[in-house]
Amino acid sequence: MINTNIKIKSFLHKYTPIILLFISILNEIDFNNSSFKYFSFNFAYILIFYYSLKREGGIGYIFVFVAGLFNDVVNGVPMGISSLCYLLLCAAAVYLRNITLRPNLFKDWIFFLITILVLNFISFTYLTLSLNYEINYFDQIINILFTFLLYLIFSFLFKFYDNLIIGKQN
Repeated sequence: MINTNIKIKSFLHKYTPIILLFISILNEIDFNNSSFKYFSFNFAYILIFYYSLKREGGIGYIFVFVAGLFNDVVNGVPMGISSLCYLLLCAAAVYLRNITLRPNLFKDWIFFLITILVLNFISFTYLTLSLNYEINYFDQIINILFTFLLYLIFSFLFKFYDNLIIGKQN
């Protein structure tokens, strides 16, 4: 019985972020197309950045890449845009984890803002210049702002969940 509980906790610890990522992408938890006109955030960015920053293995680059392809299909944008952004987000989080001696939530939060600004600039530039894709900039600013602000709340929730499952501080 005890061995089974350890296996279940290990499974939950390893695969819950992956399951949450695919559920959020397939159900569009971005709140982009919902009835909340001035509330939009990108849960996938928060999830990928947090778990790439806090865990050595993160979510896994293949899962992140495939999740980006699914996101492109669901949102109707050209294939590979989201995958590129998600992998760059992973790379930024890993870079921050490797250069940080003492983790600090405020510094992580500010670095997250800079990273999502750069990623959105890259994707918007590609979509508008190469494909003449029409983007509502006000909606994107709202999305970036709420994604940035909600990172703090979700980081506390993810840390609480990890501590609950594993039983130690990250």
